[in-house]
Amino acid sequence: MSASERSALELRKARHLPWHTFKWNGEDNRRGRQVWYNCFERPMKSERHFFATLNYVNNNPVHHGYVKRWQDWPWSSAREFLKRMGHEKAKQIWLRYPVLDYGKNWDI
Repeated sequence: MSASERSALELRKARHLPWHTFKWNGEDNRRGRQVWYNCFERPMKSERHFFATLNYVNNNPVHHGYVKRWQDWPWSSAREFLKRMGHEKAKQIWLRYPVLDYGKNWDI
């Protein structure tokens, strides 16, 4: 998918977000507020909080089985993160702030 096709898709998604959530919930045979339910914003409070959150977000498509690697998810910033940090530094961050620890003192 080209960059312009991705941009067009993202724009369509933003315009039709409620329709997409209805459709996605229907694919799971669920109704009501399921997609992005109980979502909230929270300021980053520490380096640990930032990198634990980044690892969690980057790993989400892998965790749910949509892709095998972070950088394969077309809407992810993981490719840019890996390019800027390098694979070795990204691996160190992954090991230091594992997703398994997400929610355990990451916001202090």
